[in-house]
Amino acid sequence: MATYCLTVARLQLALGHGARRLHMSAAFSAKAKVSMSHFEPTSFVSYEKLQSNVEIVRKRLNRPLTLSEKIVYGHLDDPHNQEIDRGRTYLRLRPDRVAMQDATAQMAMLQFISSGLPKVAVPSTIHCDHLIEAQIGGEKDLARAKEVNQEVYNFLSSAGAKYGVGFWKPGSGIIHQIILENYAYPGVMLIGTDSHTPNGGIPWELKCPKVIGVRLTGSLSGWTSPKDVILKVAGILTVKGGTGAIVEYHGPGVDSISCTGMATICNMGAEIGATTSVFPYNHRMRMYLEKTGRGEIAALSDEYSDLLVPDEGCKYDQLIELNLDELKPHINGPFTPDLAHPVSEVGAVAEKSGWPLEVKVGLIGSCTNSSYEDMGRAASVAKQALDKGLKCKAQFTVTPGSEQIRATIERDGVTPGSEQIRATIERDGYSKILGDVGGVVLANACGPCIGQWDRRDVKKGERNTIVTSFNRNFTARNDANPATHAFVTSPEIVTALAIAGTLNFNPETDYLTAPSGEKFKLEPPSGDELPARDFDPGQDTYQHPPPDGSSVRVDVSPESNRLQLLEPFDKWNGSDLEDMQVLIKVKGKCTTDHISAAGPWLKFRGHLDNISNNMLIGAVNSENDAVNKIKNHLTGDYGGVPDVARHYKASRLSWVVVGDDNYGEGSSREHAALEPRHLGGRAIIVKSFARIHETNLKKQGLLPLTFSNPSDYDKIFPDDKISIRGLKNFAPGKPLTAVLKHSDGSEETLTLIHSFNETQIQWFQAGSALNRMKELQS
Repeated sequence: MATYCLTVARLQLALGHGARRLHMSAAFSAKAKVSMSHFEPTSFVSYEKLQSNVEIVRKRLNRPLTLSEKIVYGHLDDPHNQEIDRGRTYLRLRPDRVAMQDATAQMAMLQFISSGLPKVAVPSTIHCDHLIEAQIGGEKDLARAKEVNQEVYNFLSSAGAKYGVGFWKPGSGIIHQIILENYAYPGVMLIGTDSHTPNGGIPWELKCPKVIGVRLTGSLSGWTSPKDVILKVAGILTVKGGTGAIVEYHGPGVDSISCTGMATICNMGAEIGATTSVFPYNHRMRMYLEKTGRGEIAALSDEYSDLLVPDEGCKYDQLIELNLDELKPHINGPFTPDLAHPVSEVGAVAEKSGWPLEVKVGLIGSCTNSSYEDMGRAASVAKQALDKGLKCKAQFTVTPGSEQIRATIERDGVTPGSEQIRATIERDGYSKILGDVGGVVLANACGPCIGQWDRRDVKKGERNTIVTSFNRNFTARNDANPATHAFVTSPEIVTALAIAGTLNFNPETDYLTAPSGEKFKLEPPSGDELPARDFDPGQDTYQHPPPDGSSVRVDVSPESNRLQLLEPFDKWNGSDLEDMQVLIKVKGKCTTDHISAAGPWLKFRGHLDNISNNMLIGAVNSENDAVNKIKNHLTGDYGGVPDVARHYKASRLSWVVVGDDNYGEGSSREHAALEPRHLGGRAIIVKSFARIHETNLKKQGLLPLTFSNPSDYDKIFPDDKISIRGLKNFAPGKPLTAVLKHSDGSEETLTLIHSFNETQIQWFQAGSALNRMKELQS
């Protein structure tokens, strides 16, 4: 979830329509200082500042603004003088808060410690959700995780206490769900752990995003769910169609989608490369705010509602029209989240393509789909099967989003995304239904969605199919098995397919057979948007930072294999980069999972040297079509990518990586940029980058460069040496030159382009963004 960058900013739901409520009493307006959350009573929602900035920018641009522009430009550091050109200029922004999950928070806090600052500059939180491996079931898995990860949890807890960061303990839930329940509000700008500089109090940079409008008409009904909206949009835009853009949903169809449904759509927006996704404020969001104990924010949002919707007549860079009346249930995959199929057609496509039809495991929950409504709709499908004496043919797992949802659905009869969800669904009885149909309730954590799954029902290399309600389905992502065909869909479709046990089942038209021999068809799912009673908060899993944490001690043992204090990267020496070895020429798709795998490697996220042993081990080598097998050009032997990189570094030989299109798509995993820098890399040269990964590389002092002519990729050979020239006159918009030295002694010259601005060039020259921040402090 590494935002994943903007891992969590996907949840910046600018929440309903309506005229500004100017009739509110002067007394309320005068004292309308409303806290951003009840955990931070002295940090306030600042709509006045947001509105002031928006009015300044609107007057300067002299045109109507999209909602995305209002939120982004409303957070400008200097709205009077900031150059604004969508898709070109870089904006300097002041985010409202920062959120970190435990895997990336380790590096974030280690970087913060090395900055020398005494306290975070904006409200920040750490969420323990990534390090809990799914194996047996929720309680036992959680207990094992607390034991195995005790050193890391203690570090994060004490570092949070010392530097003013709230700490959500393991078992509290998935970061996205906790944010939605407690911290997300209309117009907030919140960023995730792949960009840490706001903690240091300096502006955060973002290339001025374009805005893709998705106009929704009609209404969701029947088997069609909010997940189908983003599955359809992913099929239209592909995994890179949203790069450099915010996706802004609008139109009359918005009102048919619940607040948590909008969160699902925004969450998966990262899979199309989007910077983030937004919805306009409406009554569905007001209801959610009130139900989660934030009625004062809802009232204030009503007062400023004209600020939280797009201006009439605003223009989008691209417009997609989607009629929800005509939208059918979708399922996307395998191996990529943009391969979209109507559920009615996927069986035939699978047969034609030779994909395994049998569904081995159905998995519901995750950060994308673990709301009370999601669990209720899945439970309604499960109950119909139970009433006929049927259970799931496939294995079936339920990942709670939060402790609140777990407790509530257990009470109301489902299973969760946070401790609040866990408690609520447990209270409401949904959990029992999902358990009775064959479901195993996992911990309130990420689990299989990020590869934290000790799967034992198939052998590695065995072809099989799983269906999930997750957001990503890249090769080997969920279970480390490259032969697993993973499909993503809605929780209710996952449940139906788990019951049927096959991809070749359309619940809208096909029949199931009960043990009695009776044939029956599932009715469309139903589920309450919010619990009739209040959410059950479940266990208290939050640790407030003390008012003064200066006396708190944070220890990192030099002998630890989980945590390692950071050493600054070396500064640029002022010369061109000469005769760098091609480490690997990557063939085809190379996501951040290929560059820095998750799963069992998550335990090393706080130890840069140890986790660097996974660098590019999933990337395909163009020389031999193998993974993690490259030639060491100093010895002539073949070895693993990290091993060869370490040998080059020890021999003082700098190296480069050559890549294909959309390099670094997927999770905005900062380690995928840290590791190449740590092991001696200097440049990554590709046909095109995923935006977030490109920025992360810049922050670590690497050179992310693209071919001016994409076909130049074919001119580079795996045994080439490359020199990059023009760095003494490195400037925005000015190309660099690559000189290729082939093994036969011939040379070629290529033009490389970049997207560096002045500030980012200073990062490169200083050795990293963190180094530059230290320079500015001195």
